[in-house]
Amino acid sequence: QVQLVESGGGSVLAGGSLRLSCATSGLSVPIYSMAWFRQAPGKEREAVAVLATTGTTYYADSVKGRFIVSEDGVKPTLYLEMNSLKPEDTAMYYCTARAGSRWSLDANFWLTWGQGTQVTVSS
Repeated sequence: QVQLVESGGGSVLAGGSLRLSCATSGLSVPIYSMAWFRQAPGKEREAVAVLATTGTTYYADSVKGRFIVSEDGVKPTLYLEMNSLKPEDTAMYYCTARAGSRWSLDANFWLTWGQGTQVTVSS
C-alpha cells in the first residue's frame, strides 16, 4: 500500500519561497511517476509539476521558471521548490504517484494521493 505524506506548506508573503516535501512509503516498484497538483477553493485540482520515471518534467505555464520539481531517489521523496510566490499560488498542494512510466495532467489518472499541505501567499 503506497502512502504519501506532504509537508512544508505555510503562509508567506508574495515573492517568498517554500519547499514542499512528499515522503513515500510502500512504493516498491522501480518505475514510477510522481507529480504535484494543487486545488484552490472552488476550483478543480490542477497539475503543477510532474516528474516522470524517465526524467521528463512538466510544469504548468503559471509556474514555469519559478517552481522546480525534484526527487531524492533513495526513499524516494518528492520535492517542490517554489520561488517568487504569488497570491494566485495559494492552494492546497497534493503529492501523487503511480507505478509505471505513464503520466497525465488529468487528476483522475493518479490513483494515490497524500492529505495535502496548505500554501497561502499574501500580497
